[in-house]
Amino acid sequence: MCTVLLLVSACAAGPLASDPGTPAATLQETSAPDSKPATATGGVMTSENVEHVANVPKTAPFDGVDDINTDLAFQGDYAYVGNFGGFSIYDISNPEKPQVVSQVACPGQQNDVTIYDNLLILSIDEPRGGPECDAGDDERAWEGLRIFDVSDKKSPRYVGAVATECGSHTHTMIPAEDSLYVYVSSPGPEPDSETCPAPHELIQVVEVPLSSPGSARIVSKPDIFPERQNSDLASGCHDITAYPEKKLAAAACFGDGVLLDISDPVNPKVLQQLTDRENFQIWHSATFNNDGTKVVFSDELGGGGQATCDRNTPNTKGANAVYDLVDGQLQRRGYFKIPREQQQDENCVAHNGSLIPVPGKDVMVQAWYQGGVSIWDFTDSANPKEIGFFERGPFRRGGGAIAGSWSAYYYNGYIYSSDIMEGLDVLKIDDPLTNPAEKVKMDDFNVQTQKSY
Repeated sequence: MCTVLLLVSACAAGPLASDPGTPAATLQETSAPDSKPATATGGVMTSENVEHVANVPKTAPFDGVDDINTDLAFQGDYAYVGNFGGFSIYDISNPEKPQVVSQVACPGQQNDVTIYDNLLILSIDEPRGGPECDAGDDERAWEGLRIFDVSDKKSPRYVGAVATECGSHTHTMIPAEDSLYVYVSSPGPEPDSETCPAPHELIQVVEVPLSSPGSARIVSKPDIFPERQNSDLASGCHDITAYPEKKLAAAACFGDGVLLDISDPVNPKVLQQLTDRENFQIWHSATFNNDGTKVVFSDELGGGGQATCDRNTPNTKGANAVYDLVDGQLQRRGYFKIPREQQQDENCVAHNGSLIPVPGKDVMVQAWYQGGVSIWDFTDSANPKEIGFFERGPFRRGGGAIAGSWSAYYYNGYIYSSDIMEGLDVLKIDDPLTNPAEKVKMDDFNVQTQKSY
């Protein structure tokens, strides 16, 4: 289990909690969509306003038990899907009939993916024999970022790599005039590791020159938390979301949430540190609202491998915390957790999601592993509520405990879910609240680099 859980919680840096914890004194109640019965078809259950319009199962070479689907990115009519075995490119010009364009075998946890112009970047959080795709894992002396040229979608081309300390669990792009800055988030240190020695710098900033991406290099290692010791799991950050237009970033750094000034992307400055040891175990990811006046931080209680969406786990744990940004400081207002109880063998916790671009409203779609996909409204920060959902029954094939939706993002009228075992799902929501989002057209979408709409 630990090998698999490295993808979400850096188990190599410390043990995962086996006890989700005791209930908090005050719980923020949530409710399911009002009077909207679920429909079930072929093991799939949805709210009345959500339709499951497509599924593309995983195929060779990414159909083995260890070939776990991970993150998503979008550009034009294409979706890019990471997998422990490499990455796939899908033609989504007809979202209800996605077609595989190419699959690149390039093993490495996590293979989280971003796209910018013709450059695709992968995060590798596992020591390998070298940066090339065929390097193998015999020597286990390299981890970091891999860079590909995907101008030919049918034949992507490896162009270079950057070794980073403790690898790259996730990464965040900040575009500049002639370069692309990439924030690398990684846990560590790891004892006796060639690639993850102590002490571990909290984040690393890589510059990728657009004219010569093969010459990408680390340009700074800002230690944004020299005195932070609040995580039982690891040092370092799990995920950073940048909002370049606002010159802000929100970092989820295992034991803390951090608000950053990224006016100078090479030298980010800490504006505020948040700690919630009562309710949060792993500060996993962050999402700004469109106005940049709120941040949603998620807690990945148990690292993604436990069943925390049950009656024994408080709904302030393994959940989302909604913060309002007031006079430059974040103030917590409320919590959200899916209201549907999952079975004891279903790993379920808050995971990757994105805004649904509804003007004047704060609405988000989010993956919850075997809890499925949830659409929820946090316009009222203190009283967030679910408005729609999609989920399958427990994953049974092969006895796999780690399954479900890894990432669920809205892009140009549809919700795309990268399912760990089931492949690529496409959903459609038809609701008066979210329908205005269909008028918003995006040229590309990388969830960790937010753009206003």
